Amino acid sequence: MSLAPRLDLRQSQSLVMTPQLQQAIKLLALSNLEVEGVIAEEIEKNPLLEAAALPDDGPVAEREPDAVRDEPATADELVMNGEAAGESLDVDIAAERFDDGPSDRAAGDGLGLTGTTSGSGEDAPDLDAFAASDLSLADHLLEQAGQALSGADLFVAQHLIDLIDEAGYLTTSLLDVANRLGVALAQVERVLAIIQTFDPTGVGARDLAECIALQAKEADRYDPCMAQLIDNLDLVARGDLNRLKRICQVDDEDMADMIRELRGYDPKPGLRFGGEPMQAVSPDLHVRRSRGGWVVELDQSSLPRVLVNRRYHAELATGSQDKASKAWLGDMLASANWLVKALDQRQRTIIRVATEIVRQQEAFFLHGVSHLRPLTLRQVADAIEMHESTVSRVTSNKYLSCARGLFELKYFFTSAIQAADGGDAVSAEAVKSAIKGLIANEGAKVLSDDTIVELLNAKGFDIARRTVAKYREAMGIGSSVQRRRQRALGGG
Repeated sequence: MSLAPRLDLRQSQSLVMTPQLQQAIKLLALSNLEVEGVIAEEIEKNPLLEAAALPDDGPVAEREPDAVRDEPATADELVMNGEAAGESLDVDIAAERFDDGPSDRAAGDGLGLTGTTSGSGEDAPDLDAFAASDLSLADHLLEQAGQALSGADLFVAQHLIDLIDEAGYLTTSLLDVANRLGVALAQVERVLAIIQTFDPTGVGARDLAECIALQAKEADRYDPCMAQLIDNLDLVARGDLNRLKRICQVDDEDMADMIRELRGYDPKPGLRFGGEPMQAVSPDLHVRRSRGGWVVELDQSSLPRVLVNRRYHAELATGSQDKASKAWLGDMLASANWLVKALDQRQRTIIRVATEIVRQQEAFFLHGVSHLRPLTLRQVADAIEMHESTVSRVTSNKYLSCARGLFELKYFFTSAIQAADGGDAVSAEAVKSAIKGLIANEGAKVLSDDTIVELLNAKGFDIARRTVAKYREAMGIGSSVQRRRQRALGGG
């Protein structure tokens, strides 16, 4: 083998992710509200872009009169007049390859599914009412501290209030606080005792027993028997009533009254005050039934219409410009055209994926969660001839509103449980719904997991006991022993 230097000519292929393509792929994974923020940023950076009111039946992307047609734009038409290279949005970034599917469009089918980007109409739910912010716990406590304390005590109280978590508990050692502030431990304890008299009752407690004791004292029910009960909350959790009666020296009737009163106290008093404002979930899609089948619509209420101001571009282009200004203006026009086309492509892709989901899960929209079918991303991707990663991006952070409620698109993708009779597999969500229904209607006899397995097998679900336990725990439902103890304590 020769070691002398030489020149070789080699030919290879590679996928180059341009900034425009990266932006278009990013848009697929964003919700409508997030896209609104991206559009606002682009409008601020690009003088050729502007937002306009969306007409009732108009598309988001602006089209010139001679460009209006029935067929949707293909991936190669995401730029106008050849000003940038056409790139497909259906890209598997991890594998770095293209999946050349047909142009994205919302197609009609035998179910009468119709995809549209029209507005959601007057029946769209108003979720803004859920986003009202409340007074925070810290502000509420600081207001009371300002009225009750002053000087050094107020300074210590402000520090302690900063250490109280959202549930109302103080988890930091008082000795650490005293050393940090350079004050006596007795002063910190005295200030904390004052804070524990503030509203809500139980705030500033260092553990659950102290929180319950503060509330019992406020209600003037902290007698020796209640004190013993509060000191043995672990026995209450285990439902060991016989041992509790011996410790508290009470009979069955008194113990029942004490347990009932204990359940009336709030274990997390701070949660009744607002912290961060609750964020409302805005639907990205609406599904409704019409005479011809199902209609899938994009919610345009949170997605402004983007226009390319070609008149302004013409004015700038006709003026005297140097080479750098002309290049900048060309880049701005290409970027504006790309964003408009990418938004249009995004909507068509989302509609296409959502339409296929509705097609696959039609039984759910007709009859409820018990008829939810097992579904995977690959099934949808194969049906619409797109890549699985594209479907995954489309279904991320997207919510669908229908007559049965508001659901994340990921909700419709569930694992399969084989039918006991050899028939079609059923969705895991359908099995969870069946388990929840059996436990809700179990009556006086608490059902064990083994009994639930037998009842599910009778309904045609081939499921193991460990799967029942896993699903039950995922839904926050206790075991048969825990449910039996809750009933003994008067909780069920």
